[in-house]
Amino acid sequence: MKTSDSTIFVNIASYRDPELCPTLHSLIHGAEKPENLHIVICWQDNGDIQSFLNAGLTLVSQSEQFYQFRYRGVLLKVIAVNYLKSEGACWARYQVDQCYQQERYLLQIDSHCRFIIGWDTAMITMLESLRSQSSKPVLSCYPPAYTPGHDEDRKDYLSRLVFNDFSKEGIVAQHSTQFKADAPTRSGYIAGGFIFADGHFVTRVPNDPAIFFIGEEFNRAMRAWTHGYDVWTVHRIILWHYYQRQNAPKVWDDHSNEAKEKGLIDTVWWQRNQASTLHVRRLLNTDAAETFSQPWGLGRQRSLLEFQYRIGIDLIGQRVHPDVWGTEKVSWFEDLPDDHQKWVQSLRFFHNKTLMLSQDEINLTRNDVVWWHVGVYSQAKRPIMLRRYSPAAFCQLFTNDGQQSRQLKLRFDTLSCADAQTVRICAFTDRYEWDDVLEKSW
Repeated sequence: MKTSDSTIFVNIASYRDPELCPTLHSLIHGAEKPENLHIVICWQDNGDIQSFLNAGLTLVSQSEQFYQFRYRGVLLKVIAVNYLKSEGACWARYQVDQCYQQERYLLQIDSHCRFIIGWDTAMITMLESLRSQSSKPVLSCYPPAYTPGHDEDRKDYLSRLVFNDFSKEGIVAQHSTQFKADAPTRSGYIAGGFIFADGHFVTRVPNDPAIFFIGEEFNRAMRAWTHGYDVWTVHRIILWHYYQRQNAPKVWDDHSNEAKEKGLIDTVWWQRNQASTLHVRRLLNTDAAETFSQPWGLGRQRSLLEFQYRIGIDLIGQRVHPDVWGTEKVSWFEDLPDDHQKWVQSLRFFHNKTLMLSQDEINLTRNDVVWWHVGVYSQAKRPIMLRRYSPAAFCQLFTNDGQQSRQLKLRFDTLSCADAQTVRICAFTDRYEWDDVLEKSW
């Protein structure tokens, strides 16, 4: 093991990713001190190492499950797993976690990234600048996007993580919004594809191999907070990330019902994901959380209740502060509430729905509409939300989904829990009459 105070343990999970070797090139070429990198990859693929050799890596040693390569003086360890034996992203990342050798820092990334020159020094400098505010800072965010082969198109904006929705299992889902800042900004959220922290984060808040995909990031954010870690969003670009990857192989495509019927896999991806989301949800229940063995459970340095105050979300009741999902998109509250009951009363039930509407169902180009009425109703036909939109404002609710359909995004909150069942849309025309009502299921 290296003895420098700047050693970095690099955790990379890769699933049949053609971007892996270009990512390794960028990672190593961009490092100011590549000799301080300890790179370990959980390589879920077909076992053919020719792609590594073609990329200029030299094979140093191999066994049934492990390969070691050297590139520009850096030793890389590869944990080889047949992709049909994969148990998900967190499982793969946990395999790498177990190779940690007390390095000073941790960098966890996906296998499709690009780095600035001197990224290692930049990350260390930024993290260390936070020591006066936190003894255990963590840098994490969704990096800006890049597209392979189009370096000139790399995005130049920064994003911070914010609340997006609750999954059907009641787990917080996050997304990002662009922002500018002169210094790192506090956050309650963690991105699995970019984490830079002290090395001990690996052992105190390791990846949970029982989590398949959904819930990974919020689970780790809860555990990190209760173990005393503070998350910050970077204020300058240090790396880029390749999103969507529409033509790249995905685990849910390979681990399908058909693959199980053929005997290629033991468990279909959605079965793993179903069990995983229930596992994540259990951590929110105080009684059940006590049954989680460490390091998979909550820490004891800070409470989950305070975490909810900080992010403005009641995790069990699935209510949010209006500023969390409103125009401000607040993701961290510096001040704690004086009274718990008043805090609860300030929260709202959040409703989020995307409806697919064909052009035959809704005509946004007509010029006889004075306003559009949108109503959401309960099973008892009682109105939950009633709104009137000008034609221009109504059009802003839509995004195109191909040539034949549009997506109507409805987001609103209510004081009390309401079971939305039906959406009704109707135009009021310049003839002072209502048009036909379009009714859709919620």
